[in-house]
Amino acid sequence: MNNFEFYSPTRILFGKGSMNKIHEHVPKIGKRVLLVYGKGSIKHNGIYDTVMRELSDCKVVELSGVEPNPKIESVKQGVKLCRKHQIEVVMAIGGGSSFDCAKAIAAATFYEGDAWDLVIGHAKVTKALPVVCVVTMSATGSEMNNVAVISNMETHQKIGLHDDLLCPVLSILDPENLYSVPPLQTAAGTADILSHLWEQFFTNVEDAYVQDGLAIGTMKACIHYGPIAIQEPTNYSARANLMWAAPMALNGLLKTGYSMAWSCHGMEHVLSAYYDITHGVGLAILTPRWMRYVLDEKTVSRFKKYGVEVWGLDASKDDYWIANKAIEKTETFLYETLGLPSCLQEVGIDDTKLEEMAKSCIRDKGGPIQGFKTLYEEDILQIFRNCL
Repeated sequence: MNNFEFYSPTRILFGKGSMNKIHEHVPKIGKRVLLVYGKGSIKHNGIYDTVMRELSDCKVVELSGVEPNPKIESVKQGVKLCRKHQIEVVMAIGGGSSFDCAKAIAAATFYEGDAWDLVIGHAKVTKALPVVCVVTMSATGSEMNNVAVISNMETHQKIGLHDDLLCPVLSILDPENLYSVPPLQTAAGTADILSHLWEQFFTNVEDAYVQDGLAIGTMKACIHYGPIAIQEPTNYSARANLMWAAPMALNGLLKTGYSMAWSCHGMEHVLSAYYDITHGVGLAILTPRWMRYVLDEKTVSRFKKYGVEVWGLDASKDDYWIANKAIEKTETFLYETLGLPSCLQEVGIDDTKLEEMAKSCIRDKGGPIQGFKTLYEEDILQIFRNCL
């Protein structure tokens, strides 16, 4: 197991009725609030009204319309509002998109230059407003980590800004807030959580037994409860387990002691930067093709563990049989059980920009994707082609 440093300062209020505790916590953090959310579904399901009631003692300024892949323009708009109204806390309602936008706003408010400089690493985060998250969509785990992924459609870049100052100080996780999430979004969110687990689990590090157990258990929870949540949207146990799986998959706990490359995320970020597709859908299309591409004599043992421990395959079978069967079961789960698109053409992507995107992926990563198996430009291009 590798050496590691772990830091997770977020206070979590989890469970039924946790929304009613907002008024006990947020005013103590700050009374001038920037409320960040998406296109308005929270106004139809009652969540907006609940939050506004809980913030009755605060001055609230709103930034709505945050995109599914949050754009740098929304960040800049939020920064203007924070400065104009002397905002003390940024509160986001939604999922990873709203949370990531809020985090970037919180940091960029104290930076006098172009906010994009912070995202691409041309400037350092030195200070940030406190961020509060109200979860209405479980997927990215952004409610409990230090990452904000922001898109710039002009430069075709989707990049993660990392800094501990971005960690939310408080996140409210009420499973009942997920009851109105549509089936496709529930499926994409489940795929997103699983992708975070796969990216960390498929590592060359040996004897990280604790991390393996946590990853395997969380994968099995997603595989069990994802379909239930789709079929029974108001099933509290299903929503609760998925809601907790999301931050557990990406709050930094699982990556401790591992080494990883986030290969599929690097490729998906390019797809989203060019075509603005749903993140979880892109990951679902890419991951099984990546799995098949990297399977060889050096990686087969890890795939065997995945097949035996997650999918319950017979450990006495041939290693390659187990590995391929596990990948087949992964495909069946994503495309048939969850009903997600199975190829790039289903989401409007053809072969016209694949070479350009492969080059962009290497550019954004600063070179080959190194980790479980090193991927060069030609490898990434072939995986893209395999996804058509």
